[in-house]
Amino acid sequence: MSSTTFILFGTAYYVFTILLIIIVLHFIGRREKRKYHEEISKLERNKNLIISASILSELNKVESLVSNETLQDTYNDWQRRFRSIKDEEVPKITDKLIEIDVLFDAKDYKKLKEKIAEAELQIFYVKTKSNFLLEEIKEITLSEERNRETITKLKTSYREIVHKYNNNKSDYELISNPIELQFENVDKLFSTFERAMDQNAYSEVGKIVRAIDDIIGNLNIVIDEAPSIIIMGKGLIPKKIEDVSAIADKLIKDGFNLEYLNIEYNKVEAEKTIKEVFIRLNMLNLEDSILELKTILDYFESIYNDFDKEKIAKKIYEDYARTIIVKATKLEKINNDLYKQLNVIKFSYDLTDEEVRVIDEIHEEIKLIKKDYDAVISSARSKSFAYSRLGKEMEILNLRLTKSEDKLEIALRTLGSLKEDELRAREQLDEIKEILRNAKDKITSFKLPMVPKDYYVELSEASEAIKEIVRELEKKPISIKTLNTRVDTARDLSLKLLSTTNETVKTANMAEIAIVYGNRYRPINKDLDLGLTKAENAFYKGNFKISLENSIAAINLVEPGIHKKLLGTFKK
Repeated sequence: MSSTTFILFGTAYYVFTILLIIIVLHFIGRREKRKYHEEISKLERNKNLIISASILSELNKVESLVSNETLQDTYNDWQRRFRSIKDEEVPKITDKLIEIDVLFDAKDYKKLKEKIAEAELQIFYVKTKSNFLLEEIKEITLSEERNRETITKLKTSYREIVHKYNNNKSDYELISNPIELQFENVDKLFSTFERAMDQNAYSEVGKIVRAIDDIIGNLNIVIDEAPSIIIMGKGLIPKKIEDVSAIADKLIKDGFNLEYLNIEYNKVEAEKTIKEVFIRLNMLNLEDSILELKTILDYFESIYNDFDKEKIAKKIYEDYARTIIVKATKLEKINNDLYKQLNVIKFSYDLTDEEVRVIDEIHEEIKLIKKDYDAVISSARSKSFAYSRLGKEMEILNLRLTKSEDKLEIALRTLGSLKEDELRAREQLDEIKEILRNAKDKITSFKLPMVPKDYYVELSEASEAIKEIVRELEKKPISIKTLNTRVDTARDLSLKLLSTTNETVKTANMAEIAIVYGNRYRPINKDLDLGLTKAENAFYKGNFKISLENSIAAINLVEPGIHKKLLGTFKK
């Protein structure tokens, strides 16, 4: 490619890039312009919606309703506020929008963005004032329809209340005067409402409606809840208090301590609360009355459960009062007997002070348990505490005593096992001696030409182990742990000796039978004769296993499989 062509391509690429940038910026500018144009149009629409026809229409309605000085003053104030919005606030917004149009035409988008934000805030503020003004005006223009509807509903509720009262008048006898007085007040308020409506005194009508609503709402609560309050306050609770007091008096005479229940104090407080509830009831104030009376009723209901718990606790206390002292005395006697033998036990067996300390611990525990037991019994006799507490104290004492009993049982088993181990060792000594004797008898009963050296080594070891047991049993104190080790060792060595004896006798017997069996073939086979001669030499030297192997190998030359045959013969 020539340099001219290269320059042309470079120039074309540069021109194309410049054109592309211009086109992109053009489209970005158009999009931004369109966006701000839409925002300005939206601001214009929102400004035009500030002054709605509804405000003018509602103000005209109010003008026709003005019939007193108060409503006239209110109407004048609304007119003033409307003119302020229309003639002052809206023109300011208009000026702001003109300024925005100028900036838009000048494409000064940076300032335009700030001014649009200011205009949005200003329009929102004035729109809110306009809406608030409209709502205030509607409070008057719609008040007649709304208040008439409300009063109609209130009259319906009122008639239902009066009807319910008249049908159940005996239920409200205690508060009939304040209820009927409230009925009169409601009737007067209904009349006052009608006069206020006739005079277009709308500012007063709302207050009257709210007053009627409050009184009827309260009357509705009174009519619904007063019978329950009267029944609880005059019937249920006084009877419950009387019943609880009678039961409490009887239990106290029977030796129960009920001070922790504070029955008398709660009785006085309950009566005081009931009195306050009925004072409020005569003023038709039922706030929290049912809750307070229900709480009192629940409390005295719960007292019955407390009475039952005390009765159960007394039985628990009495049961433990009998069993604990018997068990404690019994354990103390056993522990004392054990304690008296402690020096003998320590002397007889190799025990440390740490190992026998549990006896002292149990002695102190039982002593303390008996002391605490006496304190609980003393408290019961003096009626210092309720049986529910005394019963728990006895349960704790019984638990402590059970733990001491378990410790004593373990101690008895441990110390008792020492004597058992000693006796068992003496019995096992006789058994081991019998095993050793059997081994000796077995080896002598079979007249062996020579006893193997292994037998004498194992016999010596077993005999020495038996002597160790005897020496351990003669010691004072005896170490049971060492004694058990000696017994186990002697038993293992004696059984090993017996096993060796049986194996030696069995092997020697088989070797002898094999040699005798093979003698019939000596004349016909020199190799067999030579093998049997080696077997006989080994036999007389006490090498019974080698003797057996040589004899079987020799016989196998003329009679293959002789080994199995000999084994079968020996088993028979």
